Amino acid sequence: MGILYVVGTPIGNLEDMTFRAVRVLREVDLIAAEDTRTARVLLSHFDIHTPVTSYFEHNKLTKLDRILSALMEGDVALISEAGMPGLSDPGYELIRAALAAGHQVVPIPGPVAAVTALVISGLPTDRFLFLGFLPRRQAQRRRLLRSVATEPGTLVAYEAPHRLVSALRDIAEVLGDRPVAVAEELTKRYESVFRGRVTEAIAHFEAERPRGEYTLVIGGAPREAAEQAWPIERVEAALTILLNEGVSRATAARALSKLTGRPRREIYRLALNIASPSPEETSSQMEEER
Repeated sequence: MGILYVVGTPIGNLEDMTFRAVRVLREVDLIAAEDTRTARVLLSHFDIHTPVTSYFEHNKLTKLDRILSALMEGDVALISEAGMPGLSDPGYELIRAALAAGHQVVPIPGPVAAVTALVISGLPTDRFLFLGFLPRRQAQRRRLLRSVATEPGTLVAYEAPHRLVSALRDIAEVLGDRPVAVAEELTKRYESVFRGRVTEAIAHFEAERPRGEYTLVIGGAPREAAEQAWPIERVEAALTILLNEGVSRATAARALSKLTGRPRREIYRLALNIASPSPEETSSQMEEER
C-alpha cells in the first residue's frame, strides 16, 4: 500500500521549500494539488515532473476514490495552494480517508502563515487559538467572535482583502479595542505587518487598498474577563434551573449574561436546546435573532 505524504510548500518565497519536500515530490507517483496552476509554477521551478491531479474544495469528494486508488498502487503527495495541507483547505477529508483505508500518512513540514504571523506579532505565543478563515457573512462572523470573547489565548485568523475592514470593525465591536497584528504578503517582497490597536488598524486599512490574503493575530481576552466567564457546563446547569422555575429564555439569557460574562445570544441559543419553546417564546426568539 502506498504512503500519503502531506507536503508543506512555500507561502510566498520559493526559497522556503525544503530539500526533503523537493525529493518527495520527485519520488511519488502522483501529486494531488489544491491549485494545479500554482503547483505547476512550483514544480517547474524545482524541475519536478511528477503527474499532477486537482484536489480542491469543489471536487474533493468526487476525487477521493481516484486518489485512494492511486494510493493502492503507489505513493501520493498532497499539497495545498500554499503552506501546510489540511489547514483551512480540503486536505482534511483526504487525510481521514487515507487513514481509514489503512494507509500511512507522513508529514513533510513546511511554512504555515498562521504560525509565521503569530511569532512575529509581538503578542503572546504560549497559548493561541486558530480560527481559520473568518465567516463571510457578518452575522456568522460576529457569532464566532462572541464564542471566543473570553478566550485568554491569542487568536489567529485568516481574512480576504475585500472583507478585511469589515472584519476588523466586527472585532472591535465584539471583542473590544484589543492589540492586533495584521500580516500581509508574508515572506514575499512587499511583506508588512501592522501592529497596534484594532481601531488603529481600521483607520490604517481604510486609508489604503488591502491586497492579498491577511493573517490576523488578536490579543486574548483581558484576564478579568477570562476569569469571570463561566464554563459552558455551568451555564447550562444554571439555565436548566431557571427554565424549570418558569423563567423565560430571554430573561434567563439576559440575567446569566451579566453573571457569567458570556454573550446573551450565546446563552439564549443554549436555552433553545434545553426545552421546547412555547408559542410566546417563539415570538421572543424571532426578536432575539434580529
